[in-house]
Amino acid sequence: MVHHPLDPFAAPQAQADYFIAIAEESELPLVAYLRSDAIGVVDLVRVATHPNIAGVKFASTNLMLFAECVRATRDSPAVWICGLAEGWAVSFYALGARGFTSGLVNIDPTRSLAIWDALESGEFGAARALVDTIAGFEQMRTRFNNGANVTVVKEALALRGDPVGPVRLPGLPRLDDADRARLVAILAGWEKQPAQRGEATRPAP
Repeated sequence: MVHHPLDPFAAPQAQADYFIAIAEESELPLVAYLRSDAIGVVDLVRVATHPNIAGVKFASTNLMLFAECVRATRDSPAVWICGLAEGWAVSFYALGARGFTSGLVNIDPTRSLAIWDALESGEFGAARALVDTIAGFEQMRTRFNNGANVTVVKEALALRGDPVGPVRLPGLPRLDDADRARLVAILAGWEKQPAQRGEATRPAP
């Protein structure tokens, strides 16, 4: 996976060229990780349709741009992935995404897969109901301008008995006591109401 070059002096078309240049030299297919909406549709189409780019992880909240990209590549094998995790996956799927990235899958893979099952089946109401159960977890990850994104996942793993080490700077090094207590409560809630794969295909209450 190749990360978007977030250089303040980068030209949009040159950022697309960056992805393509790496794809040209790579022996393996790559995923282009788009982290902003600084690249326009024409150049994003060049990236998404390159023969050695397997997909675009679209991690911008600009849904209009995403919709335009999907529309512009409708007759190609381009794969557009929701790069903003389960909380955004319903909206992205409705516009043509396939799959989503996930921090939740490290903590509660069954819940994440239940959401995926629902979306793949077109059961958007059921998917929304499942996403509602993880809203607090995802909100915590977006704190400090997403600086707590990895921190929340790693601390959840540690609370589950799987210490995976500290977050690298400049990410948030650790949660404070109040946020850790909030995370403990969220995990306890999931244990009381575990998700089951297949349940998402039933209509949401």
